[in-house]
Amino acid sequence: MIGCDALRQIKESNVSGIDALKSALPRASWTEDQDIIAPWLTEWRDKYEGQTPIMVMPESVDETAKIVSIARENSLKLVPQGGNTGLVGGQTPQGEILVSTRRMSAIRDVNTVTNTMIAEAGATLFTVQERAEKHNRKFPLSLASEGSCTIGGNLSTNAGGVHVLKYGTTKDLVLGIEAVLPNGEVFDGLTDLRKDNTGYDLSRLFLGAEGTLGIITAASLKLFPKSGFIQRAMVGLKTAKDAVALLDRCRHGDSLTMFEVMPKIGLDLVTTHIPNQTDPFQSEHQWFALIDWEADTELDGNRIAETILSPAMESGLIQDAVIAQSSQQAARLLSLRENMSAAQKHNGASIKQDITLPIDKIADFLEVADKAVDQVVPNCRPVAFGHFGDGNIHYNIAQPIGSNRDDFLSQWDLISETVFDIVGEMGGSISAEHGIGIMKRETLANRAHPTKMALMRAVKQAIDPDNIMNPRVLI
Repeated sequence: MIGCDALRQIKESNVSGIDALKSALPRASWTEDQDIIAPWLTEWRDKYEGQTPIMVMPESVDETAKIVSIARENSLKLVPQGGNTGLVGGQTPQGEILVSTRRMSAIRDVNTVTNTMIAEAGATLFTVQERAEKHNRKFPLSLASEGSCTIGGNLSTNAGGVHVLKYGTTKDLVLGIEAVLPNGEVFDGLTDLRKDNTGYDLSRLFLGAEGTLGIITAASLKLFPKSGFIQRAMVGLKTAKDAVALLDRCRHGDSLTMFEVMPKIGLDLVTTHIPNQTDPFQSEHQWFALIDWEADTELDGNRIAETILSPAMESGLIQDAVIAQSSQQAARLLSLRENMSAAQKHNGASIKQDITLPIDKIADFLEVADKAVDQVVPNCRPVAFGHFGDGNIHYNIAQPIGSNRDDFLSQWDLISETVFDIVGEMGGSISAEHGIGIMKRETLANRAHPTKMALMRAVKQAIDPDNIMNPRVLI
């Protein structure tokens, strides 16, 4: 975190550029009031806290282009931010100008013939989902933070969520984007076309780039027909290995859309600390899987669930099952998973990892990693949950009961490197859906193939030679 004296020096050194921004923008498009800015400087997990001399809040792509042009002329650095729900520090300025896209929130167009929607970067994911619903369509990206996270942030981090299993990550849900480049020019890649074989797919450069190549201002999103019925079930299991075995049985054509797994310690945290959350099972289980199938009718959904789950129970693969009998019960089951992250705030300090593994290595990873982190911090408490269906595990390690919070968090790098070593040995990735940000920048540089890093740096240099776009992030 940058102190007040350092912030004052930053502001003084950039006074001409900041004055130019204030003169060029409407009064509603900027603020220097630190009380207004403060909520946007702290990351949700409280790991990163930032500073900025001014927050600019463009209302249009033209205002955004003006901001970037002035920044380039005055050697100002910029940090784009959407809903401030990122978890790796990529949206937290450390003296740079904070560019909030939240005021660019319009849904410009919905086309039910091409099944596309053009949404501005500041539109929340929930707003996009709701607008699609009004047109009897679906935008399938689904995250626990969907009421706060924005489309621009989702694109910049290539968010995943619970439906990657069927619909893919955010990259797979986008046809093109509009973005302001570091030189102030506007790249217009918005399109309804599903096929356009005219050279490089430039829009995709910005997806997952974490704001380092430009500021995304709008996107052309893919919409899908709504399913007639969603069948949801939750099952109790003995082991994570059983959960992986069940996943294979649950694949029924292309109807499986969600396969989320939670450990007992995680469910206990939710039911203990989050209001109105209850364990749906009478007996105790060590693991739980939350499953969705899309079907044409409720009868079809029930038939899929019973056809798959009954033999699994008879064989002993699963111990118990609850099949949702109403939309209310389905929502209650989903809320158990959605509250996993919030509930862990009551579990003491936590060192969190967002990793991907080959699905057949998940159970082995958990066994090896649990032992390895216990050797680093004896009696620490791993909480592994997430999207088993696509191999994405949120592997969080809570501090030992009664231990000192700061002493535990001082082990962040050592625990992380221990986990990443195991992930690498098993052919996994150190980042699944949260991105690299500040947190994993050095780790990426040390672990990625040199050719990959060289290509990424070459792209950054070509598009942003002055390094004004999110200069501390990713590379």
